[in-house]
Amino acid sequence: MNWIAIGHIDDIPLRGARCVKTPEGKIAVFRTAENEVFAIEDQCPHKGGPLSQGIVHGKSVTCPLHNFVISLESGRALGADEGEVRTIPLRNIDGQLAIALDAMLVAAE
Repeated sequence: MNWIAIGHIDDIPLRGARCVKTPEGKIAVFRTAENEVFAIEDQCPHKGGPLSQGIVHGKSVTCPLHNFVISLESGRALGADEGEVRTIPLRNIDGQLAIALDAMLVAAE
């Protein structure tokens, strides 16, 4: 895999997110209250809302536009909602974060 460094875990607030722009679109990188990190595409499957601006709770994020709840682990909508976003492999080595852009390119083909 082609790992691309994206910064340090401390760059992302607890229960918050940061956006990474890639040639294939924006990736939202989330940090949970338990210091877990996840990367998913930054576009809600419902109406394309910016998930990076949503509320992080547990291992989920709620879209700021229409309250769709998305699992950070699977990328799937939870509850009665339907749809999913791509998850992006993320590596955390001593707080240094990297994403695998190869996975995005394969998924985009």
